Amino acid sequence: MPLALDLVLRNPAIWRGDQYAKVAVESIPTGFAELDAQLPGGGWPRAALTELLTNQRGIGELRLLLPALAHLSKDDKWLVLVAPPHRPFAPGFESLGVNLARLVVVETRSDGESLWAAERCLRSCSCAAVLAWPGSGPQASLRRLQLAAEEGKSLGVVFGSTRNAAHPSPAPLRIQLTASRGRLELQILKRRGGGWAPPLSLDVECPASPARPELDSKTASAPCVLSAHPLRHRRVPHGFA
Repeated sequence: MPLALDLVLRNPAIWRGDQYAKVAVESIPTGFAELDAQLPGGGWPRAALTELLTNQRGIGELRLLLPALAHLSKDDKWLVLVAPPHRPFAPGFESLGVNLARLVVVETRSDGESLWAAERCLRSCSCAAVLAWPGSGPQASLRRLQLAAEEGKSLGVVFGSTRNAAHPSPAPLRIQLTASRGRLELQILKRRGGGWAPPLSLDVECPASPARPELDSKTASAPCVLSAHPLRHRRVPHGFA
């Protein structure tokens, strides 16, 4: 009898309480095997919104996405950064494998413009990934971004504050990030398939070197790939509806 039960439990259609449901999700590998193992589809979900929540900016949250962005930059679609808190440092992106010719930065004047630009880019079907720092927008705005990501088949990432962790979100994937002793601590708050996820500790440090600088010396407090050296910029037109 125990042997028969063991055979039944091996069936992939059976869900056990200590597992999260395996769901078919088209994904991009994160570049971190430990994280991929905890994400349905084994990576960042395509055609969906991911919410990364931090207690402060510049702790390595962008570095966490660089392997996926480097992979996506090999295609003919765009990578878009909407209203980043610091100007991106081109050599830092390039040294980590990102094709700068596919990278665009959108400057905005308000949270409303940031949300509008992110939605338009996600819905365009011409962007492989859209990363946005929209500030404190209403949850209805995140719902629009989720629908836009589904329509445009893009990887959408929104950066927010850990204060939002207690509030519901339409994003299928939510991860809380904190820095600890040169590592990035991750806690998955929400993922497709549900289930509790164990905390992860990842090494995402960016070692700078004279040959491949990743951070301008004038902005040493900024993230590794965000500094005073601009990439291709686009400004949102003033006065849109």
